[in-house]
Amino acid sequence: MSDPRTPAHVNDRHPEKGSLKGRGTPLNPDNRFFSTRSTVESDGWWQSPDPLPAQATTVVVQHSRSIISRNRSPDVPFEQSINPYQGCEHGCIYCYARPSHAYLDLSPGLDFETRLFAKPNAAELLRAELARPGYQVSSINIGANTDPYQPIEREWRITRSLLEVMLDCRHPVTLITKNALVLRDLDLLSELAALRLVRVMVSVTTLDPALSQIMEPRASAPHRRLRAIAGLRAGGVPVGVLMAPLIPFINDAEIERLLQAVAEAGADSAGYVLLRLPHELRELFTDWLQAHFPLRAERVLQILRESRGGRENDPRFGHRMRGQGVYADLLAQRFRRARQQWGLSGERDGLRADLFRPPRPDGQLGLFD
Repeated sequence: MSDPRTPAHVNDRHPEKGSLKGRGTPLNPDNRFFSTRSTVESDGWWQSPDPLPAQATTVVVQHSRSIISRNRSPDVPFEQSINPYQGCEHGCIYCYARPSHAYLDLSPGLDFETRLFAKPNAAELLRAELARPGYQVSSINIGANTDPYQPIEREWRITRSLLEVMLDCRHPVTLITKNALVLRDLDLLSELAALRLVRVMVSVTTLDPALSQIMEPRASAPHRRLRAIAGLRAGGVPVGVLMAPLIPFINDAEIERLLQAVAEAGADSAGYVLLRLPHELRELFTDWLQAHFPLRAERVLQILRESRGGRENDPRFGHRMRGQGVYADLLAQRFRRARQQWGLSGERDGLRADLFRPPRPDGQLGLFD
């Protein structure tokens, strides 16, 4: 019997089974709001060994009327956020944002990775919202739901336009990404950092490129994320790491060596999230797990249920990020010790709010600001 903690590429991984090249899932299930359900059944005639055909990415312009979202969740360290895009081409199978595609009447499966929405007027809307009388300054996170540096950002440059506004207005900002494209904007980030107005969090889930390829197929490879951390640090940008999510028997064995690697690359803080499986994500992740790790699939799900009060997902504030029980407590202890060992307990925000200079209602900065 294989050891469940053996690196992912050794034992029971089946990279071709049930896979769609360059995508996190081949499934496109109906979303939870559909009144009808459809299923695919085999009549025994289809016997082709050919892989599933490639699925192209499409991008639709979304002209939003507002751009800053606000939340009251005690589980996240910010009250304001901006998502330049809806859907994410990275294709991370574990992404908790997948179910949000249901609100667009689309599937959280393949649709989430291939049918994307861009907000090209985001910077214009941001200027207008920052210019409103009575606006209260607090750090704005870019990328709370989907990655602001996913591949289409190379062409659309919406995230960069938002950073330009942040710099003009001297507004504090944080970013979360798993794409080395963040280094493209090092000029803006370094200027913001010099004013203590920015912090970047890089998501690093594994150091194993084979595991990363099937778990998050269009995100930057692990070694490129480490280089991004080093590049940000060299540019004077404070950078932390999120090991999100931690998945039992898939990447949890890497905690200690991963935190060592990111600390050596220049990160100054680290956090983690235990895998969450809300709504349609349960079906998608379970299918992925059975396709790629069939020998440990039930054990993974069992540990998740034990850590979530008998369910795959526990949405309660204070519980949803960490879980509870023996396994969750052990994870917390291991992570805390490794973080202390490698000096990753640094301040995760501490950004200035007193430098803010609001734009005029016409979107320009005041002459004598």
